[in-house]
Amino acid sequence: MLQVNFLRENKERVMEGLRKRHFQQLHLVEEAIATDDERKKIQFELDETLAQMNKISKAIGLLMKEGKKEEAEAAKARTAEYKTASQDLKQKLEQSEKTLLETLYLIPNIPNELVKAGKSAEDNEVVYQSHEVEGLGEGAVPHWELAKQYNLIDFELGVKIAGAGFPVYLGKGARLQRALVQYFLDKNVEAGYLEVNPPHVVNEASGYGTGQLPDKEGQMYYIGEDGLYLIPTAEVPVTNIYRDVILEEKNLPVKNTAFSQCYRREAGSYGAHVRGLNRLHQFEKVEIVRIEKPENSYAALEEMVEHVKGLLTDLEFPFRILRLCGGDMGFTSAMTYDFEVWSAAQEKWLEVSSVSNFETFQANRLKCRYKGAEGKAQLAHTLNGSAMALPRIMAALLENNQTEKGIKIPAKIAEYTRFDTID
Repeated sequence: MLQVNFLRENKERVMEGLRKRHFQQLHLVEEAIATDDERKKIQFELDETLAQMNKISKAIGLLMKEGKKEEAEAAKARTAEYKTASQDLKQKLEQSEKTLLETLYLIPNIPNELVKAGKSAEDNEVVYQSHEVEGLGEGAVPHWELAKQYNLIDFELGVKIAGAGFPVYLGKGARLQRALVQYFLDKNVEAGYLEVNPPHVVNEASGYGTGQLPDKEGQMYYIGEDGLYLIPTAEVPVTNIYRDVILEEKNLPVKNTAFSQCYRREAGSYGAHVRGLNRLHQFEKVEIVRIEKPENSYAALEEMVEHVKGLLTDLEFPFRILRLCGGDMGFTSAMTYDFEVWSAAQEKWLEVSSVSNFETFQANRLKCRYKGAEGKAQLAHTLNGSAMALPRIMAALLENNQTEKGIKIPAKIAEYTRFDTID
């Protein structure tokens, strides 16, 4: 969430950033500033009213001591009037603060100056590509057929149990999935990330803290009886560990990694372009989260990009890195890099990771601050990234490594599966 003072003091920069995103509700900026002006006016009136109440209350005591009972009674009547007025002003102030917060929640983050304006994914910048890509040629089998052929994943059984988008992994498929999770966690820990095992449900405050609410409310599974949401990513519970926390500067950066199941209602229809593992309602993902000093956050972002790049390099299939344009970035992000793997049988790129810097946008919602040597608390920067999302990694691994003798497992992963071929 952007601070209203930032909107007021940097209005042109804010407007330019929102135009980069092709954000249509630019009027919200003026509305937020106007609401804050009204809030300040009400606060001033309330302070003045309370000051008068306090002044008269002190005077009443003196009047009573001096035996001026009638004057004291008149003063009491004025105090009652001020009390009524103050209660009315408090209600107006509360409503004004609520309106301001609701308006600020609707304004997305401002893109970093390096982010291009673009409207959609077609305008994203490819900043790295590992290999030239080509299809496997005639006879190449997509992963959903390979999964059936080798009894790795049963999509129909998942439909029976829960519905479309909830696959059941079997045998070597389940073991390969577990091996990938363990490999990613181990590599993250080696890179200095502390592993945590968070809840897979969060409360409303946590959803607002990281920006899933109100922006993605319709995309999250909601448990109405308990007021809880199934998490769309481990970013939400892990980052909320630091909600309402003031960190010591000496303890920064904070680096966490977590494995979780992820749940997303927006998986959509199941036509040919979203078959198999391409888009699911439930999937597994390993996440990395960082809390940084503002001046270090973009160096940290590049470090995270290099880390995820190393993970994909070990998997031995083609991938590329894109810097997203303003029109394709998430609501909370100031800069995002997407990682895509090449699906050889489908002959298309599949997104498997996003690495983002949110600057102070999440930290302002979370009240996540750090205290420096001078003792003043200030907002930290938060970052997160997928390292990695499993379904499309699995899809690309199966498709890119199919041979006449079976599916070859990358050497780094074979150390975890204890088999190097699925046949």
